[in-house]
Formats: sequence, C-alpha cells, structure tokens
Amino acid sequence: MCPAATAVLKSYARDYALIIVGAFCQALSYVLFLAPYKIVPGGVYGVSIIIHHLTKGVFSFLQDGFPIGITALCFNIPLMLLAMKKLGLASGPKTIVTFLLVSIFTDSLSIFFGNRPLVENDRFIACFYGGAILGVGVACIFRAQSTSAGSDVLARVIAANTNMKVSSMLIILDSIVVLLGLVLFRDWAVPLYSWFTIFVYGKVVEMFQTENPNRAVFIVSEKVDSIKKLIVDKMGMRGTFLHGRGMYEGKEKEIIFTIAERKDLPRLKNGVKEIDPVAFISTMHASKDAPRPGI
Repeated sequence: MCPAATAVLKSYARDYALIIVGAFCQALSYVLFLAPYKIVPGGVYGVSIIIHHLTKGVFSFLQDGFPIGITALCFNIPLMLLAMKKLGLASGPKTIVTFLLVSIFTDSLSIFFGNRPLVENDRFIACFYGGAILGVGVACIFRAQSTSAGSDVLARVIAANTNMKVSSMLIILDSIVVLLGLVLFRDWAVPLYSWFTIFVYGKVVEMFQTENPNRAVFIVSEKVDSIKKLIVDKMGMRGTFLHGRGMYEGKEKEIIFTIAERKDLPRLKNGVKEIDPVAFISTMHASKDAPRPGI
C-alpha cells in the first residue's frame, strides 16, 4: 500500500475511533446524568428526553416511555435529509454514523442501567458531570470533523435563508427546547439546571479546541459567482470581494475573503474544488472575536 493511501486509512481510522468514543460519551451523559433528572440539554436529545418522560405509562407496550435514542433518530433522519438537500453536507457519512451510534448507545445503556441516575439525589452534581461528559463527546466528534446532526443542522438551514449567524440561531433553538421543558414539566428547576449543563459542556468543548475555531479564507478563482452561492446560500456564511491584480500578467482578479469555523473548512474547500478544481485557496488563523466580513 502506498504511503498516501496509508495516511488516508490512518486518518479515517482515527476519525471513526473519535466518533465511537464521542458517541458513547454523549449517550453516557444522557442516560446516567441528564435524563433521570429531566435535565434538557437543548437540541434533538433535549426534545427526546421530554417526550420520553411525558410518554411514561401512556402506552401499555412502552410503560417506560418512548426510548430516547429511537425518538432522537426519528428527528435526526429527516433533519439529515434536509441538510443534504439544502446544504450539500460534505460530512454526511460521518454524521450519519455519529447520530446512529449515539442512538444505539443511548438505548443500549438505558436497557442496561434502567432509569436510575449514577448520582442519587444530587441534581446539581448530575448536571455538572453530565455537561462535562457531553462536552468531551462533542469535542471528540468535532475533532473527527463530524456532527451529531440535530439542531445544528436546523440552525444552519434557517441561517442560510436569513441574516442571522448560525451560533445565534443555535442559542435560540436550544433555549426554545429548554423553555419547552419548563412548560411541560412545570418545574422552574428544569431551565436552571439545563442552561447550566449547556454552559458546562460549551466550556469543555472550548477547552479541548486548542486551535482557534475561526479561519480566515482567501479564494482566487474565475468562478466567483458560483463560489459566492456556495458560501452564502448553501453554507449560510458571509464574505467580501477584494479587488486584486496579478503581478505576472497584470490581469484584474476578484478575491473572495471569508471567515469560516474550523469544522466547516473541509466542506468549504471540497465545495470550492468541485466548482473550480484549479481554484487557489489560502487559510490562516483569524482573531477569535473578529467580525464576519460582509456583515
């Protein structure tokens, strides 16, 4: 086997090993820490935890309520199809493997451990450790350049058709799920512990992301209109046209400048290369608080 093929194989093996570890950590967090205390960490699994508790004892064939993993799967499959249609998700195979594994691990651990929390009679400790373990899982999946689908996909689709940032849309969607838990469970402790869990797992993800999550990207191509559609319409990002002139031939050129999150960079590069195989792409670190160009 040639060195290039070996390197690719090692990269795939590393990525899928990270996905397995990340999916297991997420499932562990849901089953042993969050779901038993009705803590709603936003997103698809937050909705699934709500449905799980509300359906307990409703159906004779499911006395313990709808399984969290299968319920999440029922949301993630259509969301994934929507993403592939609207966004052309390049990380599709990894994302499919990720949300399938999270669902399988979640329901398998639920069968093994039942509905008993690992930490008895201490909701605060449960939400702290649940958020931390969830953060480790999410960080592993991000390092594998994958996602768990869910609200992340929905936020990207909505942001692609509006002027809102994906991060802002994610906060709105997760907050809606948390407030839904408050309304349905009628317990003010639910949003307080849920938002604390979201805060903890966000900080853990940030801690493990040693590299700056933002990258400045410069693209030189003759097909700027098609690349603009990719960046703005499909990826929900913004950018700026810079006017330049080649030093050798003196030709006028349009240079696209944009800020991309590190996890979106492979999808951006692949999309540009599909449009223009000879396009020149240069990336560099961007300041963490740099505004998105074109806003």
